[in-house]
Amino acid sequence: MHLFATPNLLVLNVGFLLFYIFLFFFAKWIKGMFSSYNLDAQLTEYDNNAVSVSVAGYFIGVTAIFIGAFSETSPVAQLLDDGTREVVDIALDRDTLIEFLEVAGYSLAGVFLLLLARLINQKMILTKFSVDKEIIGDQNPGTGVVEGATYVASGLIIGGAVHGEGGGPITALVFYLLGQLCLVLFAQLYAKLTPYDLHDEIEKDNTAAGLGFAGGLISIGVIVMRAVSGNFSSWAEDLATLGFDILIIFVYLIAIRFIFDRFVVRNSNLNTEIAEDHNLGAGLLEMVVSISFSAVLYFVL
Repeated sequence: MHLFATPNLLVLNVGFLLFYIFLFFFAKWIKGMFSSYNLDAQLTEYDNNAVSVSVAGYFIGVTAIFIGAFSETSPVAQLLDDGTREVVDIALDRDTLIEFLEVAGYSLAGVFLLLLARLINQKMILTKFSVDKEIIGDQNPGTGVVEGATYVASGLIIGGAVHGEGGGPITALVFYLLGQLCLVLFAQLYAKLTPYDLHDEIEKDNTAAGLGFAGGLISIGVIVMRAVSGNFSSWAEDLATLGFDILIIFVYLIAIRFIFDRFVVRNSNLNTEIAEDHNLGAGLLEMVVSISFSAVLYFVL
């Protein structure tokens, strides 16, 4: 449907766009404040591709958070969802200002939760080496890809947690923590089911291993976003739904990797291609297949 840009609606749209631009640069600034290295120097002076990939994932995560917050409370999003084709307008009144501030508040809080997720993921996903050492000292692209994927996955989870009606900051925080727990559990399960030493391969600058792992992390983020989003009904009902969806995706993604290994890479072995040959194509294909199937599952669930 096409929503006619009345003056008040145009002003509000511009306001949201300007806030997103502010959020984008605020997120970059606050990341630089909490980083152990000079972000601008790594991106330009040292041409550090590992940092570039990680930061790219961070910005995707920030964008996912904004979209989740916007689609929950924005009067613009509500008009787009109601199916009307009439000329509509929005009053720039106190209620509209409150809704705008809610989007801003959830988005800004989400950026800090994303930085918290980085600490959680470094301690509980990439546990066998220093992520900062690999990204800054060794400029390890495989580690950069994985950290970028954790930003994307966590951003999707946060965006899902703040999306929907009937809840509030407490419910959003609880579902964020549960989503992060699911991400960590999947990462540990993936590492145990992989025949090669995942951490060792990533530490050895094996970008193919990083790509395959990154695809699984983003896939979990997509489905957890689906599971934690929507209107809040009750703790019992929503937690049961979350548990059911997570169980499905765990089994589903493990089955997809098995199918990919047996039927997509038919003339070789996926683990051999990644661990021994460092085949970027194989790692990229695993990543794309995982994300593609999770995207389909997002709409089927």
